[in-house]
Amino acid sequence: MKHTRHNFSARPVIRNLALLCLSITMTQLGGCVVASFFGGMAESYRKTGKRTVEAQYPEMAGKRVAVVVAADRVVQAEHPALLARLTSGISGRLASGASAKPIPPTVVLRYLYNHPRWPAKPYSEIAAALGAETLLVVDLYEFRLHEPGNAWLWDGRASATVGVVEASGALPDDFSLSHEISVKFPDSSGYGKTDYTEIQVLSALTKRLIDRASWLFYDHKEDYYSDY
Repeated sequence: MKHTRHNFSARPVIRNLALLCLSITMTQLGGCVVASFFGGMAESYRKTGKRTVEAQYPEMAGKRVAVVVAADRVVQAEHPALLARLTSGISGRLASGASAKPIPPTVVLRYLYNHPRWPAKPYSEIAAALGAETLLVVDLYEFRLHEPGNAWLWDGRASATVGVVEASGALPDDFSLSHEISVKFPDSSGYGKTDYTEIQVLSALTKRLIDRASWLFYDHKEDYYSDY
């Protein structure tokens, strides 16, 4: 029996398979490149963009609020204007950001000055004397511009307990919110007086403290990777 010989070549099949594999590989690689590209864009946005942070205690809106700042005598002696700056700064933020009705800082500061033993008074009594429905109490237990004994390098630190007392509520002498805040400046060590002046460090630390104390009460924008 005579067999017919077919002129069959495997080369086209091998070539087509190779092209198919290459196409699949490039498609997969392209997907990785695209994912990496958009991932890089998202990360770049996070480094420079901002995110919305909701208020932790939004109930300040429409209320008559007195901002009361406490600090020990050492802090007050070293920074005589600090309590006034914090009182004014936080009050202004509550008015503009939280739609609250702050008692004028001058009224609050005058009352505290004329009643040096006010920390021993019930919160409800202080609120009544100031005509406030709510007290925002900032207990500043740490505030420094450098490490003790090292006045050459800046190491600004500020820590406080922020408490809310609803004097018109069921518990007029208890905190309905108590939150710890802590900020620093500069963000890294090694900076001295040739890098920043004392006024710059004091101003930056005070602003950050005002931010953290007031941001608890209204929705706001923060950097994705905030320094504080």
